[in-house]
Amino acid sequence: MVKAVVGEDTRLTSVEDRLSHSAIPAEVGLVIGKLSSVLDRGFVFDLIPTPSNDDGEPACAVLETKDDKRKPSKSKSQSSESSSLSIDSDWVAEHARQVSRMLLGGMKVVGIYVWASDIAFKNSTMILCQAMKAVSDAIRHLDPSLNEALLIHICYSPRRWNCRTCLLSSSITSSNLRPCDFKLGKVLSSLQRFRCSYNFSFRLPIYGEGGSSAQTFTDTIRKELAIHAKELNSANAMIDGDLVHNDEPCNTDGEHEIELLFPFMKDTRAEASTAKNVTGILLFTGSVFSYAYLNVKEPVSQAIADIKADIIRSLQSRLDIICDESEQDLNPTDVGDNENADGMSKIPISKLILNSSIKACHLRLPRRVLVPWLSGMFICDYLQPFESLEVVKERCIELMSMEHSSIDESKISEVETETSLLIAESMWDVISPATSASSFCLGGNVERTTDGEDETKRTSNASTASNVPILVGIFVLLLSIVLGFMLYQSD
Repeated sequence: MVKAVVGEDTRLTSVEDRLSHSAIPAEVGLVIGKLSSVLDRGFVFDLIPTPSNDDGEPACAVLETKDDKRKPSKSKSQSSESSSLSIDSDWVAEHARQVSRMLLGGMKVVGIYVWASDIAFKNSTMILCQAMKAVSDAIRHLDPSLNEALLIHICYSPRRWNCRTCLLSSSITSSNLRPCDFKLGKVLSSLQRFRCSYNFSFRLPIYGEGGSSAQTFTDTIRKELAIHAKELNSANAMIDGDLVHNDEPCNTDGEHEIELLFPFMKDTRAEASTAKNVTGILLFTGSVFSYAYLNVKEPVSQAIADIKADIIRSLQSRLDIICDESEQDLNPTDVGDNENADGMSKIPISKLILNSSIKACHLRLPRRVLVPWLSGMFICDYLQPFESLEVVKERCIELMSMEHSSIDESKISEVETETSLLIAESMWDVISPATSASSFCLGGNVERTTDGEDETKRTSNASTASNVPILVGIFVLLLSIVLGFMLYQSD
């Protein structure tokens, strides 16, 4: 349970100045920071305002009764006794979901803040609790350990800051809110930086009919990520080439390199599969460039835990992005227009049943790029194969409320190679470079082959596979004859 919260002085003072000079009576947004269970303290890095919704309406507004509306208008510092807040909880939750993807290890959406009068805040406790519940539900799949959140109230009448912690139970009520100490200080300058380059390779069997219960593409990958998260947690770690064997804080400055070491483990999934019920393979390979930030008083084990969590969260975020895009790009009116068309192309990749597919599929996943943020810190975004860095700038401006002039494309780091996912009918298709060729594309990064091409490739691969042993045998035989003849002549 967090007992005290420290906010970054420069950032929060800047937010207060912006709000005090504005004419808006209310604002809601996200609290970016970190909650340390080891130190029982919370750290606030920045406050990000939630942008207006698609209709141009603010996410937070002040409501007044009909009697109040008949009275002469009052300034924001003279709010009526019955004024309350109206918050678009779904929009705030969607903002939190997208911002969570952009945060690296040791950085999270740890709550919400609200700019409002003391009266409006007190009259809106349940509304605020509902907003916090919506935010926690939206980001829980990226942060399963989330069990506590912050509610920061910036009051302009009278001017003061208040902070409350909230335990995230199944039902959040005003009784869950508890006051905690809040102060401003130097937070960002005391953070230590850790990085890790992690290579991964998942091989998942695709079962035929009756071999396993039908699962969608998304369900299959999420299940595998949950399994891999447990395996990742069991990995040991080296920091700057030294095996971590204690739980002390890191006393050296600069950027630290983390390397993960996995123990030898049996592949229970492979043992459970047989040639009879497996009709294909799903290969998920690539690399994740992970970053984490640690408070100088936290133990190094926390940095390792943050790196591991960041790796899984990054893979989940990429999956979310391609599923969101495929569902948005799907045109329902196209279904049934062409009876000979490939029915799979009309199904979002997130809902594709793997054991009903007989076609090869190659999926290029978004790549993580690092964007400079505050005091030498980075945030991240994910670049689709068909996107440019200009799209990254637009998302940073919209979601993170960054100034256009503060984003320099030349300083955006493209730190990863391409991450891909391949659905094939055999391991031969996986190692064959012809698999990536395609005559059909979906959403710019999903490629499938047609029936004719599949049959041609299978025939070609089978022919090549059968000819290789014969050629090798002939070569060995000829080599033996030549060597024998040479030895005979020498004798």
